[in-house]
Amino acid sequence: MMKPSERNFARRIDLTSLQLFVAVYELGSIGKAAEREFIAASAVSKRLSDLETLLQTTLLYRHARGVDLTPAGESLLHHARSVLFSLDRMQGELSEYADGVRGHVRVHASISAIVQFLPEDLGAFVRAHGGIKIDLEEHLSSEIVRAVQEGAADLGICNAAAAESVGDALQTRAYRRDRLVLIVPRGHALAGRGAVPYEASLAFDQVGLPSNSSIHLATRSAAAQLGHAIKLRIQVTGLDAMCRMIHNGLGIGVMPLRAFELMHGVGDLEHVPLSDPWAERQIRMVARDFSTLPVTARLLVEHLAPPPEAIDEPQSTDQAVAV
Repeated sequence: MMKPSERNFARRIDLTSLQLFVAVYELGSIGKAAEREFIAASAVSKRLSDLETLLQTTLLYRHARGVDLTPAGESLLHHARSVLFSLDRMQGELSEYADGVRGHVRVHASISAIVQFLPEDLGAFVRAHGGIKIDLEEHLSSEIVRAVQEGAADLGICNAAAAESVGDALQTRAYRRDRLVLIVPRGHALAGRGAVPYEASLAFDQVGLPSNSSIHLATRSAAAQLGHAIKLRIQVTGLDAMCRMIHNGLGIGVMPLRAFELMHGVGDLEHVPLSDPWAERQIRMVARDFSTLPVTARLLVEHLAPPPEAIDEPQSTDQAVAV
């Protein structure tokens, strides 16, 4: 329960002052912020002084060239942006209800999930629930976890390793499994072979994904354990770009098998199975608390839950992630 002092603070904090504080930071001076916000500079200065008095700390270093944030100001900036973002989102979502949308779910998902599974799954969901709007954004797994923690997404869908990195701060549920394979040009030295260990690929130049992607982290860790470095020739941001680079002789790469199979005709390429245990991955749904999600988000979670035969673990209970 909120303490009386906390309630008093919540009543006294002024949203306009928070907006002006953010504007001053973004523009570097009180005068420029006043000009952009169509308010007198003296009024902006007074509001910032009142804010410092309320918080009982200095927020800005004022100097001839403008202003800089104090450590307390940097902390306030983070919280102010979060509050203002939440208000903008609230306004947007409520306006959609006025336009007839009966629900709204914000989903952040990895490229692997988006390419392999979500188009069909989300398509079936919106056909069954026509009044629910889904905002889907593609992000790296580490960014997805952070977005769910900070409330920027209701639901995350990402690699299990990224979810487990935050301990019990989030809950997860199984979504799908995928398998990583090597992609090589037809006629490559590794083409046509059965399953090979990842170590066999380290003799060749590689086309990689971004440095903080789950696939890059997994391959870098595997190479480090083998005492080798990856001969990374080029990094790309998408799986189709990876295939095109491989087709044009810039190296070989690692991607999910189903994603490769769905990209028909992107180069004259073959896949080679990887025998390493880490090549079989879990993709999981992530939420702060599944039981407190909005009704529309809970409906989506239930829709996305895989059939029991698709996974090796029970689905009836939530799992708090553990390292």
